[in-house]
Amino acid sequence: MNKIATNIVVVPDIAGPDTEVPQDDRPLAISEMSEKFGVTLRTLRFYEEKGLLHPVRKGARRFYGARDVSRMRVILQAKKIGLTLVEIRRVIALVEGGTPRQEQFAELQSICLSQQEILLEQKQMLDEQIAEVDQILGAFAQLRG
Repeated sequence: MNKIATNIVVVPDIAGPDTEVPQDDRPLAISEMSEKFGVTLRTLRFYEEKGLLHPVRKGARRFYGARDVSRMRVILQAKKIGLTLVEIRRVIALVEGGTPRQEQFAELQSICLSQQEILLEQKQMLDEQIAEVDQILGAFAQLRG
């Protein structure tokens, strides 16, 4: 019988590239990058304008290397959990800096815990707003008979 590993730990994208995983060094054209991540060309240009991505230009064309592909994974996961561009820059600086990996993980965990607190507060406010709207709708239903 085959033994399947049950203890696999997947490093979150926000933690940057896994140094054990070989990277494909073939540069991607902007259209390939767009397709790979399911984003628009405008989105890629926006991240370039904000200094988060640094494609190589050959004439009028942009090409994204392994570093930009890794950064895009970080950007999208950070965006998905609601981090701001300033916070995303901080995360990128952290994962690309010289800080030891375990210290990076601790700092990233702290950033995520802070974001979780913010999101839970927002959720509570939304739940309260929904309850208020439910009461208003209930009152209208009674008035309309």
